[in-house]
Amino acid sequence: MIGAGRTADVFALDEDRVVRRYRDGEDATGEAVVMAYLAEHGYPVPAVWPGATAGELVMQRLSGPTMLEALVAGTLSGEQAGELLADLLLRLHAVPPRAGADPSHRIVHLDLHPENVFLTLDGPVVIDWATAQEGPPGLDTAMAALILAQAALTMPAASEIARTVLPALVRRLGGTDGMLLHEARARRSANPTLTQEEIAALDEAVALILAAGADARESASGRR
Repeated sequence: MIGAGRTADVFALDEDRVVRRYRDGEDATGEAVVMAYLAEHGYPVPAVWPGATAGELVMQRLSGPTMLEALVAGTLSGEQAGELLADLLLRLHAVPPRAGADPSHRIVHLDLHPENVFLTLDGPVVIDWATAQEGPPGLDTAMAALILAQAALTMPAASEIARTVLPALVRRLGGTDGMLLHEARARRSANPTLTQEEIAALDEAVALILAAGADARESASGRR
């Protein structure tokens, strides 16, 4: 085992491949399809292969730190991380939808945060597409901001980092006007993997994002 998340564990198969195994046996087929589609459109995701079971996803083994590890090590600033996360979201939402009927919808990750980005020699690579679906980009940007805001409020070890990344993310995205914060809050509150402390902090987290958006508007106004 080389990694563990809230719903799955990651094991090394060899020097080039890992297997991500869901603890509840959740089918990973759809995740593999989305990743392959994104790779075809030039979006940075690991290469994928069929697993031995539906609950397994065999992926390219990535070399390099996660964005969070780089932030902790001081090799990446909060400003750089926020801008990079925003750019990855914007790049993702520029990919044409795969199957959706709504032309305004795009593939959305819905869990994009510093632990889900590897900084490889070839550039950033986004992992953990278990929650990906097609939907409004504003939900995706709101989810990314809300995850950071919750970390700032409930994770002492990551609080300072999250408080530097969040404003940069919001600024790069042009503020909060396009974010579907109400929908993101509802989605986070229904997440069974969150703690009661994380759920209780949701309203304060939304307020933190809106404050970052107000700061972004003020900064933009001052530059005019």
